[in-house]
Amino acid sequence: MNADTATPDLRSRLRTFLCRPRVQHSILALIIVNAIILGLETSDALRASHGALLMALDRAILAVFVAEIAVRIFVHRSAFFRDPWSLFDFVVVAIALLPATGQLSVLRALRVLRVLRVLTIVPSMRRVVGGLLAAIPGLASIAMVLGLIFYVFAVITTNLFGDRFPDWFGTLGRSLYTLFQVMTLESWSMGIVRPVMEVYPYAWVFFIPFILIATFTMLNLFIGIIVSAMQSFTDADKAETIAAVEDAREHIEADLHTEVRALRGEIAELRVLLRRRADEDAS
Repeated sequence: MNADTATPDLRSRLRTFLCRPRVQHSILALIIVNAIILGLETSDALRASHGALLMALDRAILAVFVAEIAVRIFVHRSAFFRDPWSLFDFVVVAIALLPATGQLSVLRALRVLRVLRVLTIVPSMRRVVGGLLAAIPGLASIAMVLGLIFYVFAVITTNLFGDRFPDWFGTLGRSLYTLFQVMTLESWSMGIVRPVMEVYPYAWVFFIPFILIATFTMLNLFIGIIVSAMQSFTDADKAETIAAVEDAREHIEADLHTEVRALRGEIAELRVLLRRRADEDAS
């Protein structure tokens, strides 16, 4: 076997190895263990008593991740860099290899991003992330509408309440922040609206419609867009799975038909041979 045929065979064996459930579960277990180690390293007491052990385990797990990425690049070659999930794994692991000293010391804290590799391992999580990404265009449109609503109401509150309540509505920026607090319903009544109503008794006429529009309408639209996008993503995923199954079934049926025709041909040849022998014996 020459090198040209050995390399594809090795690549095929490595692809089969990576797709084994046991290998996938092992990588998932290492990600979880690595997450626990990174959490333990935040404790000064544990770092002082077991810092060397935690560091050694972290480096060993990182070495496994690097080896896995290298094997996946070897197996998939250029297709690896066209897959967004594979690129995400590559970037997350590559960050941990950069020197975390000096101005790059912030990268040490980013090592915890390796935990997010769980998203690429667990199919259900991948579907959730895919649904969220698919919802981004719709969410952006709703966000722009909500931004316009905030701007209009902020200008109104600044003009109406800015003189008597400068800490909340003194500037456009403060009004935007206060309205955001009102939208989240965090102490909106006792903390903001009732004090304003003591000076402006009819202020509720302004705040109640704002809450109905911003909180109960727009935020529910956010949820509706996400649910719709996730449903569409799930339906598309199911359709791809069904198409793959149908394609595999058609290939299997075609192979079966080919084998049946070959068997029929062999049976016909055997019948001809048997007849010839029978004729020879009779003669």
